[in-house]
Amino acid sequence: MTSARKPVLVVGATGRIGRGVVEHLVDADVPVRALTRGSGTPALPASVEVSTGDLTEPDSIEAALDGVATVFLVWTAPPATIPAVVDRLASRVQRVVYLSAPHQTLHPFFRQPNPMARMHAEVEQRIASCGLESTIIRPGMLASNALSWWADAIRSDGVVRWPYGAAQTAPVDDRDVAAVVARTLYENGHEGGDYVLTGSEDLSQAQQVSIIADVVGRHADFEELSPDQFRQETENIWPRPVVEMLLAAWGATIGHPAYITTTVADVLGSAPRSFRQWVVDNASAFTDDPATG
Repeated sequence: MTSARKPVLVVGATGRIGRGVVEHLVDADVPVRALTRGSGTPALPASVEVSTGDLTEPDSIEAALDGVATVFLVWTAPPATIPAVVDRLASRVQRVVYLSAPHQTLHPFFRQPNPMARMHAEVEQRIASCGLESTIIRPGMLASNALSWWADAIRSDGVVRWPYGAAQTAPVDDRDVAAVVARTLYENGHEGGDYVLTGSEDLSQAQQVSIIADVVGRHADFEELSPDQFRQETENIWPRPVVEMLLAAWGATIGHPAYITTTVADVLGSAPRSFRQWVVDNASAFTDDPATG
């Protein structure tokens, strides 16, 4: 563990991964400062110091950097201010742990050009060019995507209308990602690290839906959609670049096993959670009416 007790600045502290990072740091007795955009008080542990700032306005994060040596960076803004923000970090802090994506991984699922990959690459290039010490965290498909993708259908008629049911991925639990991030923030030896995080299971999308149905005790059919049908179903609901990014990735991985790493176990000393365990721990999201939750 690092000897300095300077606070770690967590950007994106109220997101699924960021909140988990905060909790792990607090449990490890590491001082935490959370950067939030709003003026309200977020539901974070009482020991967390909250600082207001916005990545779209680089000057606004200046106060949050006072006395900070390490930053967990989740990019939550358009790309325009990447140079100004990263340069400011380089002038004030020693190291950044950046939540990126496996866009450099030599597997068809991750090699499809898209705006998100270009944004991550730009942040990483800026970090490298300004000499900022870094650790790059690259989670693959997150298990929690199942919430926004399939929960509504499983709660309603039990018919998941989705493309590329045979596309194979290795979903990683957000909690495992958060735990790895936290370790890299407070343990020595992760400087310069570049970590691709996945789960340990190769599962098709149809298999994932089947596991959810089995765990929550509901019938669920997987109805295969063509890419054009999926575009029509998501029209005016999802941003078109996101739809095209997913279709390209799923299509490219057909016929290929999922890319799997041992990084979670290597860093944490324990196996990553299974997708089934993630569903067990989030089962109510697939059964309860969110309006009454």
